[in-house]
Amino acid sequence: MNRLNRVRESIATIVSGVARRLPTSTSSRWVRGFAWASLVSQTLIVGTGGAVRLTGSGLGCPTWPRCTEDSFVATPEMGLHGLVEFGTRRLTFVLGIIAIAAFASILRLRRERPELLRLTVALGLGIPAQAVIGGITVLTGLNPWVVGLHFVISTVLVALATVYVHRVYRGPRAPLAVVGRDRALAFATAVGAWITVLVGIVVTGSGPHAGDGGAARNGLDSELLQHVHSWPAYVTFALTVLLVALAVQLGMPRLRRAAIALLAIELVQIAVGLTQANLGLPELLVGIHMVLACVLIAAVTLVLLEQRQPAGVIATTADATAAELVR
Repeated sequence: MNRLNRVRESIATIVSGVARRLPTSTSSRWVRGFAWASLVSQTLIVGTGGAVRLTGSGLGCPTWPRCTEDSFVATPEMGLHGLVEFGTRRLTFVLGIIAIAAFASILRLRRERPELLRLTVALGLGIPAQAVIGGITVLTGLNPWVVGLHFVISTVLVALATVYVHRVYRGPRAPLAVVGRDRALAFATAVGAWITVLVGIVVTGSGPHAGDGGAARNGLDSELLQHVHSWPAYVTFALTVLLVALAVQLGMPRLRRAAIALLAIELVQIAVGLTQANLGLPELLVGIHMVLACVLIAAVTLVLLEQRQPAGVIATTADATAAELVR
């Protein structure tokens, strides 16, 4: 009994010591570092998932959760396809470690910043959810609609990670600095961006890159869908141009920078999309297009977030505008 008590006391001492070392401010390099790690890793895993599809390795591990019926790891006989699929599955554990570290880094801030705790929990729960959807993808023989759902959840997690990074740096949710038609413009831009990405996922499900030679396609007209995919993309681009002009007019530098970043990403994404369509969908460009879709979602999420500014900043801007009108 005495030995058991000593073990308990030792564990309690270790836990207490670790707890005392946890950050107490969002300016901590650990809090900010793990926030960025969450965003970057959620984006990069889309790239590795794209590599699985584009190399035809979607069924490199033909079952789940094991890689084969008898092994959790890829065997030499499975070749490159097995290695690529197994490597991507292992990255899920890296994301899990980052999520746990991000959660631990804000534990001592949970009372004053409860939204950070909720965001880290949501990001953490998204990882096993993605693993299960990935397993269903394999067990259904790479059904294109399940594969598409897999990508949709990834974009949602990228958006959540963007919110988390923003909250860490900018603080709790601030009052809106734009209202009415101004707010509607930013919202319409975000809707356009999401529609563009969602239609792009359906386009991919109809195209040649199925992840495996025997995998089914969704049966839709790929060439027609490529044109349909471009329509919301161009509308979103036009709305973003208007949003940049609006941010300049309102004198909101944060919103202006976010909108310009979104505009630049859209330009690159449009260029990549047109090039890959004209070159017959080469694997490398398709993979870049997939990763840029997540970057696009991060940028449009930032635009929505930067519509909010601290009340003092809004008041200062309003006073300056009123003074200008008087003059």
